[in-house]
Amino acid sequence: MAQREQLNGHRAFALWLTGLSASGKTTLARMLEAELLERKKRCYVLDGDRVRKGLNADLGFSPPDRAENIRRAGEVAKLMVEAGLIVIGAFITPYISLRSMVRSLFPADSFYEIFLDCPLEICEKRDPNGLYRKAREGSIESFTGISAPYEPPLKPDLRLQTSKKSPKECVDMLLDFVLARCSQS
Repeated sequence: MAQREQLNGHRAFALWLTGLSASGKTTLARMLEAELLERKKRCYVLDGDRVRKGLNADLGFSPPDRAENIRRAGEVAKLMVEAGLIVIGAFITPYISLRSMVRSLFPADSFYEIFLDCPLEICEKRDPNGLYRKAREGSIESFTGISAPYEPPLKPDLRLQTSKKSPKECVDMLLDFVLARCSQS
C-alpha cells in the first residue's frame, strides 16, 4: 500500500459516512468525490444503494442481512484502500457494533467515521424516494429510524449537522478533514 500511496501522492483511507436515510450521505459523498478528483486525488464513492443493487442484491433488511451487507461493503472498502484509493462509503450503518466491525478491518488511522447528524423529522421532509412515508404506512418493514433503530456514533471522527449547514458548507468541512489526512505519513 505504501508504494501505491507514493505513486498517488497521497495516503489511502476510508471515510464512512453514516446517518439516517436522507441525511445527505450520497449527496455529500458525490460532492466530495468531485472536489477530490479536481485536486487529482484518487478516490471512489461506495454508495449503499448501488452496493445493495449489485454485490448485495441477495440480501434483505433483517438484522443478519444488514450485518452481512455492511461486512461485505467494509471488505470492498478495505480492498480499495489497499489499492491506494480514498474510499468514501455512504451507508446508513445503523448499529454501533457494525461500524466498529468495519473499523476493525482497517489499520489505525485509515478509517474515519463521519456522522451526518440530521433529525428524523428533517430526513422525513427531504425523503426523495418516499421511503419514510412507505415505512409509516407499513409497506416497508425494519426501516431505520421508524421501525428499526439507529444508534448514533458516540465518538465520530467528524460530525456534520446537515440540517443546520448547507451541502456546500458540509462538503467544505469534509474536504478540509480529508486534505489534512492526505499527506504522506
